[in-house]
Amino acid sequence: MLTPKKVIRGNSTLVTEFVLLGLTDRPDLQPILFMLFLGIYLITVGGNCGMLVLIRRDSRLHTPMYYFLASLSCLDLCYSTNVTPKMLTNFLSENKTISYTACLIQCYFFISMVITEYYILVVMAYDRYMAICNPLLYSSKMSKGVCLRLIAGPYIYGFLTGLMETMHTYRLTFCGSNIINHFYCADPPLIQLSCSNTFIKETSMFVVAGFNLSASLLIILISYIFILIAILKMHSAEGRHKAFSTCGSHLVAVTVFYGTLFCMYVRPPTDKSVEQSKIIAVFYTFVSPMLNPIIYSLRNKDVKQAFQKLIRRNILLK
Repeated sequence: MLTPKKVIRGNSTLVTEFVLLGLTDRPDLQPILFMLFLGIYLITVGGNCGMLVLIRRDSRLHTPMYYFLASLSCLDLCYSTNVTPKMLTNFLSENKTISYTACLIQCYFFISMVITEYYILVVMAYDRYMAICNPLLYSSKMSKGVCLRLIAGPYIYGFLTGLMETMHTYRLTFCGSNIINHFYCADPPLIQLSCSNTFIKETSMFVVAGFNLSASLLIILISYIFILIAILKMHSAEGRHKAFSTCGSHLVAVTVFYGTLFCMYVRPPTDKSVEQSKIIAVFYTFVSPMLNPIIYSLRNKDVKQAFQKLIRRNILLK
């Protein structure tokens, strides 16, 4: 039986570390899950690092769309790395503990990067809107300085919001069980462990998650309504096909990311919802960061040509 490590503070006994239960407690599945998630993580690292290298080295990809894609790849890489190494270690270790401080840090980066990704996807939708609906103004409206501000804005907002949410968690008192029914430090199971009043934290979590999820998705939907109208007005079938193809990858990425997140945070943290959230969390924590570079490389002619060029160059150098 796992017992919580505690420290005496005044009249309270506070938890100083947590135990992450992970996806399953079956020992026979641990090595299989380790190999599966290690494979997913290696594909995620390879795909996103490969995308960053291609965009850095090919001058044809030095355009606003690919600056935003590079930002998304960097975010997905950090997003997955925040959770995966600890999870892989726990698959093969008897000691599945994480310190209180490390738990809060993991929670902070997770919330910050989720919210940042909301608005990076919004920025990418805005970029497609400008390219298709205002092509003559695109170069002037999407200058390098504007692109840098559009990338910096989501990061600043996301990490400040993550700090606010983490401070609400920090104010909670944990003095009972230290067993987190999840594979990373997530807000819903942490709230269940708290022995203090969680009303402010729960309200803040629902408001922040609900507002940012809804607001960002609404902006994306409005952008694509205007994009669709502009595409339908095009006389050239080739032009319509090209416009649709540049938007297709982004739409797939948005569908995967938002589809799973809608099921995650906008609901009360009950025992049943925490169990379900572990399965849902696998998709947006591991599957989405792995799929994004694959989606953009398979559906994008410029990326495929840049990859072929890089391979030919390396072969010639040998």
